[in-house]
Amino acid sequence: MKDFKDKIVFITGGASGAGLGQAQVFTEAGAKVIIADMNRQRLNEAIKSGAADYAIKLDVTDRKAYAAAADEIEKVYGEAPDVIILTAGVNVFGPAEASTYDDYDWVVGVCFGGVVNGLVTFVPRMIKKGKGGHIASTVSWGAFGAGSSTAPYSAAKAAVLNLLESYYNALKPYGIGVSALTPANINSHIYEAALNRPQELSNTGYNVSDKTQTFLASIHKNGLDPKVLANWLKKGIEDEIFLVIPYASGPRMVEIEMERFRYLAYPGGEADLAALKATPERQAESLQMMAEREGYDVSQRPMAPPPPPADGDAPPPVFSFDTGGFGQAKADVEWVADDKKYKG
Repeated sequence: MKDFKDKIVFITGGASGAGLGQAQVFTEAGAKVIIADMNRQRLNEAIKSGAADYAIKLDVTDRKAYAAAADEIEKVYGEAPDVIILTAGVNVFGPAEASTYDDYDWVVGVCFGGVVNGLVTFVPRMIKKGKGGHIASTVSWGAFGAGSSTAPYSAAKAAVLNLLESYYNALKPYGIGVSALTPANINSHIYEAALNRPQELSNTGYNVSDKTQTFLASIHKNGLDPKVLANWLKKGIEDEIFLVIPYASGPRMVEIEMERFRYLAYPGGEADLAALKATPERQAESLQMMAEREGYDVSQRPMAPPPPPADGDAPPPVFSFDTGGFGQAKADVEWVADDKKYKG
């Protein structure tokens, strides 16, 4: 797809962060953009700003509401979307062994289930429309690696990546393209989600508080600008690329990230991989790529404030130094190792 003028574009999570950036970029490209989000206030603000043409309040885990949203779009615009971008997501951090059923049901329900619901709702309508189109999802860099403190999120994102590749192959006969967008750190409000998760899914083994999320927000503020990220996606759709990695070193990043499986497949492989990672060349390359993904020099990431320079004019830190026990388990999760629990 090269021309977005008058195309109908539907974006979940479209009222802030990556989704809002996508709405702005595709609106500027001449598309009729519909955004869906849980936050009515932000939906209204996005419409008022001109970032989108139409807004729908939607919980992506609610299949009936998804179908109603699709019906509403067809009623308002006369047909199904030409492009759907499934960006809604949530995340929370803590030791994998502290995870509860609610942690999985919430994170996987939104990040994976929300994508499944989008595909099952819209793909048949797009095929019946008979005009081709494109499907994309903001998958996350987390899809490429297991995270000992992001187990539900990493698992969900890996599943979405696999699912999208299945649809990428399946939908070619219908002229419908599929792209997986894989950013790491984004300047977004996703950190707010953990403080506003549904009450019925609030039982967590993770230590989460205003302090932990303030710390996370200080990291996200250094992340990729949402409109820059959206332009990477737009170019990927134009070029019919499946895997859209929004970094200059993207292909090499994936090569490095995925090579671990070869080393995990034979006895002694982990030691060989550790030796490879310890070489000066690989360490330098890895630090450079991590800085590219995170938006700041990760080698300068102490857990305490640096001393001020001699003239007393210390530059503002790139992130907060008060973690509040970020990424740790609750103190009362008795089976988790003591050094993984927050005791503040």
